[in-house]
Amino acid sequence: MALRSAGSGKVSRDAVHHPLFARFYARISVNAETRMGMGGIRDRLLTGLSGRVIEIGAGNGLNFAHYPSAVSEVVAIEPERLLRKLAVESALRAGVPVDVVPGAAEALPVKSEAFDAVVLSLVLCSVRDVPRALGEVRRVLRPGGVVRFFEHGRGGGRAMTLTQRALDRTVWPLLSGGCHVSRDPVATLREAGFELGPHRRVMMPEKGPTLPSSYCVLGTAWRPTEEQPV
Repeated sequence: MALRSAGSGKVSRDAVHHPLFARFYARISVNAETRMGMGGIRDRLLTGLSGRVIEIGAGNGLNFAHYPSAVSEVVAIEPERLLRKLAVESALRAGVPVDVVPGAAEALPVKSEAFDAVVLSLVLCSVRDVPRALGEVRRVLRPGGVVRFFEHGRGGGRAMTLTQRALDRTVWPLLSGGCHVSRDPVATLREAGFELGPHRRVMMPEKGPTLPSSYCVLGTAWRPTEEQPV
């Protein structure tokens, strides 16, 4: 079971409430497993993990089936009620123990340095306070622990970058559950004090139209064993 504590702040049980978007996301994410190759992305994201893992923004729990057997426990944080309910159903079918927990990325309800790995999968785009959320990632991850991330964000040429920024200032967050398309996940991880490991650009979908949300990155980072203040 998860080692609960107040974290670094208090949040409501339902810190995020986007019921319409949650239903839409639950539907398209299942279709994307095969049609867009997301199943293979999840395998690459999670391969080689072991020990205790915290997944932040678990959505409807599609990662759970891809965790390797060396993982002893997954604590899955999901703030949206409908998605959390679906994640609980996914957890019951998982091959590793999964504990689905309400909470927000900015105030994780777990003890410090309690996890060997953190998984960030399409979550930094919608977090309200990214620096605070990554500060929480550092807090709950043991020194030397690994961060696995698959995120979308800024990409393309000047025209696409301007389009992404314009969308973020107007309709995109309203229509997409708080999502932003012009954030830079690699830069924010580096600025938060993580050591960046191998990472590569992935286009989603790999074949088909290029969308403002198509520019993804899949990679690894670590919490340094000897840290400098950030």
